[in-house]
Amino acid sequence: MKPETWTLPADLPAGKLPVTVTYLEMAEPPAGPARTRPEDVDGPVHARNCPPAYYRFLYDTVGEPWLWEYRRRMAPERLAEILADPAVEVHVVSVQGVPAGYIELDAEKLASDATMDVAYFGLMPWAIGRGIGPWLLDWGVRLAWTKPSVRRLTVNTCTFDHPSALGLYQRAGFKVLRTEDKLVDDPRLTGLLPLSAAPHIPLARRP
Repeated sequence: MKPETWTLPADLPAGKLPVTVTYLEMAEPPAGPARTRPEDVDGPVHARNCPPAYYRFLYDTVGEPWLWEYRRRMAPERLAEILADPAVEVHVVSVQGVPAGYIELDAEKLASDATMDVAYFGLMPWAIGRGIGPWLLDWGVRLAWTKPSVRRLTVNTCTFDHPSALGLYQRAGFKVLRTEDKLVDDPRLTGLLPLSAAPHIPLARRP
């Protein structure tokens, strides 16, 4: 599905973009059989002790069309610390040896409230539309539910993400908890992302 071109409100503050964040949870494992692996897809492979440079390649390539910017502005030392944490798992899929996407699971809250978070999930632009996304999400959800003490999975998405993202999470078994409307700095204007990123979202410049 091609993203629709946004129309920004006329009274939007300079440099700001409106975004709605949707928070979801899954309170029980998915019913029914697991999805079938798409043809020619390899993995997922657990990227243990994932080097920050490789992770940034995954994060930047997957996230640029959707204005992913949080870990672009994160200090390298902090990112390395997160990736070295045994509670964080990065699982990468590929097609004919070429990385096609990843899912990142975070068990930081597992001990305190039995929660596992799907921290990041997405595909390289060239891999979208091949049936990889629904299968990878289903695979990751089922893996998360095998962890001892898990009683709840969480994930969030926003209106910057692929237009099918929210529906995909809901079909996988996640339920909407709440939504939150925000105004955020346009990361293309702060230099975190190229001006060509997410062309369906107009730059937050005043006319």
